[in-house]
Amino acid sequence: MPPGTRAHRLRTRRGAFAALDAAPVGEPAGTVLLVPGYTGSKEDFIALLEPLAAAGYRAVAVDGRGQYETPGGHGWDSYRLGALAEDVLAQADALALEGTPLHLAGHSLGGLIARGAVLRAAEGGATPFASLTLIASGPGKVVSWQRWKTRFLTAGLPVLGTTGVWRVTHRTREALPDAAVPDASTGTEGVVSPLGVDGFLRRRWLATTPAQLIATGRTLRHEPDRVEHLAATGVPVHVVSGVRDGVWPIAQLDAMAARLRARRTVISGSEHSPNTERPAATAAELLDFWRALDRGDPAEAVSR
Repeated sequence: MPPGTRAHRLRTRRGAFAALDAAPVGEPAGTVLLVPGYTGSKEDFIALLEPLAAAGYRAVAVDGRGQYETPGGHGWDSYRLGALAEDVLAQADALALEGTPLHLAGHSLGGLIARGAVLRAAEGGATPFASLTLIASGPGKVVSWQRWKTRFLTAGLPVLGTTGVWRVTHRTREALPDAAVPDASTGTEGVVSPLGVDGFLRRRWLATTPAQLIATGRTLRHEPDRVEHLAATGVPVHVVSGVRDGVWPIAQLDAMAARLRARRTVISGSEHSPNTERPAATAAELLDFWRALDRGDPAEAVSR
């Protein structure tokens, strides 16, 4: 856990969400809500929390409904993109401070969910968000081979359970020592390595609700292009990626940024997850964007 960060339940009108919450010393210059991607969790932003807080921003990363340490909902409708977007709006309401800007950022699937929240807010006539940052998140459905990958993964869950799917997809890691943990899909005991990152990734996978993985996998395969709708909201957008991306091609992200008249940033030395692969460089670019907006200079914010 980074210094000054606390783990707690963020209580909202739509329930409580597991969160990592890094607060600056003194009054925050702004608040940042961080939404993770497919098979992800709040920990995907853990390396960003300390630099964002040190720069004066309160940074809050959440587990979405059914992700890792946040309980799941009842039925498939709980995990449709619209419902998850409503969850983000509820989180924003819980974090809002009068006179303090609220910035929204989403990674991969989290970017699609965050975009949905901005669109829903705009439909209501007002948005709580000062900006939207899309980290390795494209205009619509993922590329063809990623659609096949999520289809394979989600088809295996009802048959094999989360433990079985993990074993099939991570056979090379099975030599690690194991410890018993509950399997969220069957209620039986599964296995998880207690060692380092591998152990965490396994524990997170087993704890995530299978219905969430299946429903959000469908979103990744079918989400339409909503770029023109997002541009019409007028919310300033920052499109961030690595130099390569196997989920949405870089050329597609470049074109999306142009259509949005958004700021476009490529983080060298990273691919689909610059927030974990190059967190210091990613944090610096995010802060530069938000500071320009908070100074009241949107033209400067998107000019790079």
